[in-house]
Amino acid sequence: MGTAEFPLIRDRSQLFDRAAVVGTPSPVPRSPGLYAWFFDEAPPGIDLTGCYSASGLSLLYIGISPREPPANGKPASRSTLRHRLRTHYAGNAEGSTLRKTLGCLLADRLGIELRRVGSGNRRTFTNRGEQELDSWMGEHALVAWMETDRPWELELTILRSGLRLPLNVRDNPSLELTTVVQRARRRWTEHSNGLPILADNGGPRRRSGP
Repeated sequence: MGTAEFPLIRDRSQLFDRAAVVGTPSPVPRSPGLYAWFFDEAPPGIDLTGCYSASGLSLLYIGISPREPPANGKPASRSTLRHRLRTHYAGNAEGSTLRKTLGCLLADRLGIELRRVGSGNRRTFTNRGEQELDSWMGEHALVAWMETDRPWELELTILRSGLRLPLNVRDNPSLELTTVVQRARRRWTEHSNGLPILADNGGPRRRSGP
């Protein structure tokens, strides 16, 4: 599948920002599907060479909701596009691979750090850090989606198509594209291991001060 056939990048009017996705009512359907993230600014270290771009935006990441049903017979996820996109835009790094990746790439610029929280097995950027990510994504990230009953099949087809998606690590056949992301995530995971565990899990959002 080449970019000409990619169903999510034909019409810029189908791109939505954070305010729309997390607002009420939301345009995002409560159904399964595949989504694509476009950015008007590359996170630090990300090379846009060869990435699909249009109208000043670059496609850097795709994802799906729900994931493929487990082969071991466990119940399938009931997650929907609306739930997943709201998690990416307004959740925390433990619940969103995209947020964790962006936070690790942007940590030095935004002055945030990944921390162990709760029992110590979860990691987020704390409430203030997640707010910084909210702001950055609200300014620079737009998302589009396509409803489909078996999104994992379309995702794998796109990942294998040769489309360069540098923020995708899982199932990305281009290992050279994942080096920057993996290095950043490893750096901040190791950093968090040397810091005290916090109770702050990164949400719900609360502002400090009056």
